[in-house]
Amino acid sequence: MQKCIYEKLRKDIILVNFTRLIYTLFFMIIDSLNGLERYWFAHKNFEKVYRFLKSHDLTRMEEGRYKIDGDTIYAIVSQDEGRQPEEAPLEAHDSYIDIQVLIEGDETMGWKDRSACNDETANYNTESDIVFFEDMPSVYFTLEPMHAVVFFPHDAHSPMIGNGTIKKIVVKVKL
Repeated sequence: MQKCIYEKLRKDIILVNFTRLIYTLFFMIIDSLNGLERYWFAHKNFEKVYRFLKSHDLTRMEEGRYKIDGDTIYAIVSQDEGRQPEEAPLEAHDSYIDIQVLIEGDETMGWKDRSACNDETANYNTESDIVFFEDMPSVYFTLEPMHAVVFFPHDAHSPMIGNGTIKKIVVKVKL
């Protein structure tokens, strides 16, 4: 009996360590909304996220928070005016992966490897799972509507850069 429990525990530890290795190997993902199904293997809940996104008309979703799987997976639809790059600080998260899908507008984002960020503006806020940096992004990219970006904890990112109104959905996936 003890040997069976030990073997199960050992397999769970190997799986957890393998999952951490996968996160370490992944960098930000940019793809179309349809292309997100290629990344189901990256996290056990990515398939749920994909199915949620594909089963809703994102253009008709109202602003607000949507439960997908309690606090494990939830989505936030927001609509706001775009910002200038200097008004969009780099941010990063420890407890959740961000899957951001542009619904309407033109959005540019900045990215920098979090390990290269040096200037935290404040300590990590555990309640809101966020830390901000004064560093400048290493690279900028622009999303088209119905395209997505996946940010892992080691991806510092500057969202909401652009002119005009930006409507997006951010799905938070607990690690």
